[in-house]
Amino acid sequence: MVLDIKNLSTRYHTSEGVVRAVDGVSLSVGEDQVFGLAGESGCGKSTLIRTVMRLLPGSARVDADELSYEGRDLLSLSDGEYREKILWKGISLVPQSAMNSLNPVYRVGEQVVEAIRAHSRVSRREALEMVGGLFRGVGLQPELVRNYPHELSGGMRQRAMIAMSLALDPRLIIMDEPTTGLDVLVQERILRELKEIRKKKKNAMSILLITHDISVIAEMSDRIGIMYAGRIMEQADALELFREPYHPYTLGLKNAFPSIRQLDRELISIPGAPPNLIGDIPGCVFAFRCPFAVPKCMERRPPDLEVKPNHFVQCIRTDRVEEFRERSGEKETWRSSKSMN
Repeated sequence: MVLDIKNLSTRYHTSEGVVRAVDGVSLSVGEDQVFGLAGESGCGKSTLIRTVMRLLPGSARVDADELSYEGRDLLSLSDGEYREKILWKGISLVPQSAMNSLNPVYRVGEQVVEAIRAHSRVSRREALEMVGGLFRGVGLQPELVRNYPHELSGGMRQRAMIAMSLALDPRLIIMDEPTTGLDVLVQERILRELKEIRKKKKNAMSILLITHDISVIAEMSDRIGIMYAGRIMEQADALELFREPYHPYTLGLKNAFPSIRQLDRELISIPGAPPNLIGDIPGCVFAFRCPFAVPKCMERRPPDLEVKPNHFVQCIRTDRVEEFRERSGEKETWRSSKSMN
């Protein structure tokens, strides 16, 4: 595995209490694999990647049974060792907002040059040549290296950030909402370019793709995790998760997105809001919104149940999944959280 995470918890200590932003998450990203992590806003996706990238504030506390990159324990590394041995060379990041991540008074190409020279011994001229090649690879004209961020469109800025993440040929790229705020045509071009880049690379490149957009996850991912309120509700290979979802939250997310195979299907939203993550939630975190919840769901945290090989679900009612799949497609089911008691 390129990235191995077991029972990871990240907590923020605030004046109102401890916020359990990531609560016992386990996942693995394999070699040359795209792992898609989906979930609504506020579910802990960004905190998870900030934990891996060492971008947490001082109020955060991290615990894990394992957090490793290519077998190397990341928790045992100091910040200096992490920056020198892992950052950019092993793990790089494409942040959510390219405009906010690029220095507005600094030429785009120079910002990529700075990242290259901070982690490798090359001259400025060599680094600029590398940046020109990287820009070509992501569909940008090499001469754009002299432009400032405000002179580029949103899609161009996003491509520039992808070029920066590829600069030192990392084994793992973490992408946080890489297509958010872009129109659908630009999204499609960027996703197509990412696929081409992965095909052309000599070395295997894995991606941890974070998004709330199920369509992007479906197009790009080999394996998918569904995250909610700091926990991963379900994870499986992409095709299997879409064909045979088990968790009620996964079923609800599918209903909330349009399908090209059922253009006349009415979209069904999940009523309610995610729970407050301050303090401990003893049972299933989705039980408050789940139409299939019973009192037992509120009492204890469901285990990671392996319903099929490599298909894990945090739900104690998987024995009634066929019934739940049928009922989840009915709008009436989601109007009451007590409809299946």
